[in-house]
Amino acid sequence: MYRILIVEDDKIIARSIKRHLDGWDYETACVEDFSSVMEKFAEFAPQLVLMDIKLPFFNGYHWCAEIRKISKVPVIFISSASDNMNIVMAVNMGGDDFIAKPFDLDVLTVKIQAMLRRSYDFMGQSTVIEHKGAFLNLTEATLLFGDAKVELTKNELKILQVLMENKDKVVSRDTLMTKLWESDSYVDENTLSVNVNRLRKKLESVGLSDFILTKKGIGYRVE
Repeated sequence: MYRILIVEDDKIIARSIKRHLDGWDYETACVEDFSSVMEKFAEFAPQLVLMDIKLPFFNGYHWCAEIRKISKVPVIFISSASDNMNIVMAVNMGGDDFIAKPFDLDVLTVKIQAMLRRSYDFMGQSTVIEHKGAFLNLTEATLLFGDAKVELTKNELKILQVLMENKDKVVSRDTLMTKLWESDSYVDENTLSVNVNRLRKKLESVGLSDFILTKKGIGYRVE
């Protein structure tokens, strides 16, 4: 089942789109806090985004550009501002299609179906985890914080993935070592410590100091 995120501040339009797409067996979610669109994007992990242009706080162009920093997920703009300048701007900011309001919901559905077919015939699904403004892209093995991007090794990616997936918990060293080597037969605690320390230095280089905390005698957690 494909997940579609609806970024539309007109609640009547958003609910109408959601109700219609739910009837087509899509899993949908509407953004309600328009100051935290990226947090909702990371939490819901959609395969497609419907994006209005005129939004509270920041416009749709801003959020499309932010999405493009961490994901190639298709973005379809839906807007009454359908002059040539806005259509060109939408494409330049990373949009994949533009649908002018008012639109027929069946036409919207056909456009979505075509976009999903084209996109996922050749493009792998990108999975993103977010914590306190840091976005971990599991597909690309990168971490984005602000405008800075960090390239991660395979082990660094696994460590950060486990910690961010369990951000409310302390993760034991044994759990991390099992994840890294898939078997506790080849565990070397010094190697884990080296990997964590290298990861911390990378995070500090982009302003994420004390992002990984040590719980002495237990393990680690993200702050």
